[in-house]
Amino acid sequence: MRVGHPKVSVVGVDEVGRGCLAGPVVAGALLLPAVVDYDSEPWLREVTDSKFVKPETRERLAPLIEKWAGACAVGVASVEEIDAINIFEASHLAMCRAILGLKGLGGTPDGASASLHVLVDGKFKPKFEVHGIVCSSDAIIQGDRQCLSIAAASIIAKVWRDRLMVQLDAEYPGYGFAVHKGYSTPEHSACLKKQGVCAIHRRTFAPVASLLGKSGCSVIPE
Repeated sequence: MRVGHPKVSVVGVDEVGRGCLAGPVVAGALLLPAVVDYDSEPWLREVTDSKFVKPETRERLAPLIEKWAGACAVGVASVEEIDAINIFEASHLAMCRAILGLKGLGGTPDGASASLHVLVDGKFKPKFEVHGIVCSSDAIIQGDRQCLSIAAASIIAKVWRDRLMVQLDAEYPGYGFAVHKGYSTPEHSACLKKQGVCAIHRRTFAPVASLLGKSGCSVIPE
């Protein structure tokens, strides 16, 4: 069992969909409970970077995480925002929106004010102050493999985004969004060449931009 600091609210945040050719980038934010007990919650040992968790396991874990967490939320940056401000800035925007979406943030069981400490997956931290978020923070490379709060947030974000892409598959049939979720795969590339660019494709990403006769940024691996 691990007991956190009673006056510090720890939030883990991670994004998914950064390297996709289609669909939004989605971030998850999760408020770590004051007490983490692996004995009473053995499923916590399965929580790691969402990329290394099978889809069916993610679907099973997501509701458990939501019930266990002090709070959790997702933030979204749209395709239009990605194309307007670039994927790096859009990812950070989604992270800040996720944090701002957390309910009950900043309180402690005795009603006192708690300071906020945010753990971010990756090398860089968002400009929290621009969005009115007062916190201390750490950027942790491969944090989704090291920090429970970040890993849990990544699963929440991944499940939410995957479900969205299944819905978008019905709106934009023939691209296989329900299968590849917008990532750059041979199947997706073939559909793009056959059917052309649709409304949810990122026009500033090179594989899409090239079909429009424009230059674009390279696909960023996740």
